Amino acid sequence: MGLTTTDGVYIDGKLTVKGDMTGPVAASMVLRDPTVDAAVLETARGGLLKRGMAVRDCDVAAVLNVQSDHLGLRGIDTLDELAEVKRTVMEIANDTAVLNADDPRVLRMAAYARAKNVCYVTMNPRHTLVQAHIRAGGRAVVLEQGMNGHMIALYDKGSHLPLMWTHLIPATIEGRALHNVQNAMFAAALAYGLKVSRENIEHGLRTFTTSFFQAPGRLNVFDEHPFKVIMDYAHNAHGVSAMANLTDQLNIVGKRIVVMAAPGDRRDEDILELAQAAAGHFDTYICKRDDHTRGRRGDEVPALLHKGLVESGVAAEQVEIIEDEQDAITSALKRARAGDLVVVFADNIPRSWKQIIYFKPDVQAAPEKPNLIAAPAAAIGGLMGFEDYSEPTPMEIRQDERGVFIVAEEAD
Repeated sequence: MGLTTTDGVYIDGKLTVKGDMTGPVAASMVLRDPTVDAAVLETARGGLLKRGMAVRDCDVAAVLNVQSDHLGLRGIDTLDELAEVKRTVMEIANDTAVLNADDPRVLRMAAYARAKNVCYVTMNPRHTLVQAHIRAGGRAVVLEQGMNGHMIALYDKGSHLPLMWTHLIPATIEGRALHNVQNAMFAAALAYGLKVSRENIEHGLRTFTTSFFQAPGRLNVFDEHPFKVIMDYAHNAHGVSAMANLTDQLNIVGKRIVVMAAPGDRRDEDILELAQAAAGHFDTYICKRDDHTRGRRGDEVPALLHKGLVESGVAAEQVEIIEDEQDAITSALKRARAGDLVVVFADNIPRSWKQIIYFKPDVQAAPEKPNLIAAPAAAIGGLMGFEDYSEPTPMEIRQDERGVFIVAEEAD
């Protein structure tokens, strides 16, 4: 199996080429490898704009969201323009197009799908369009509330197939990391579209973890210090918000410390929005820069983060600027005490992880290490905001043999 990601190219689980490999060159490497009989290709916006798609068609494709962190780059200035770029990935799928029904711009992409099946993914069990889609025999993956927690369920051609309780998926930290619950739902939808058996889908979800070795920079937890450390590559407001909401649910008896940054090529308003997403969730904020400042002065991004935090109500004495990433992480680790939580939004993932695991704390271990997941998980609605769900604005809905979809606007 071949895989292209922002971390590099993997063949059968082994990293063969390191770096941001999400464009046509990386895809060609995987597809030309004679040992590869299945390929998973992460396809980034930048590669699409520079060189287009690496392939003319594929079996299944997914679009997870349209976020604002890349606006202002390569002539893409609005979310609608960005959605049009990302839609390209879904348009070449032959069998199944998997779409996030909870993102309005992604939901509207269904009208452009040529695939035999349109599979909606929703964490809102009251989503009216998805309900109509299911009643029409369409395919969907839905997060449902049950007596034993949250269940990932698959609907297809009128059948209802419960797949797995979210608390049994290690990558979700017993169902609390809702962004990874959503990722698991997309993985299940894609695998089902590839005719993977239910047993193998369940096995994959049960055995995939967010350890540094399986998913570097993706919710990596280190708990061998007297305090807990979580490292993640979140670099936009959406990612930071997901991590901040997760930390709110964890059973932390001490303080919460965060080390944060933002890519230098993002707009000022995007950096300020990232800071706003973190505000109010931590006790101490350390603002740093990435190694590569992407055209900005070294102190510019940390200063913008500081401004955004203070403007969002964080007391100035809670915020500190330490520009260098290694110095910032060292400062956070040194000030942590037994029972605290340190969250590091890292840029150089391997270096930061080594810095975390080889750190020698001065503090003594807590008498009993706190359990991160002692507190009960919240209900779906409270976490996702679906308790305020309302009917979508009037739109033209059509139905075909695949289910229902929103008709494309004439402007498209």
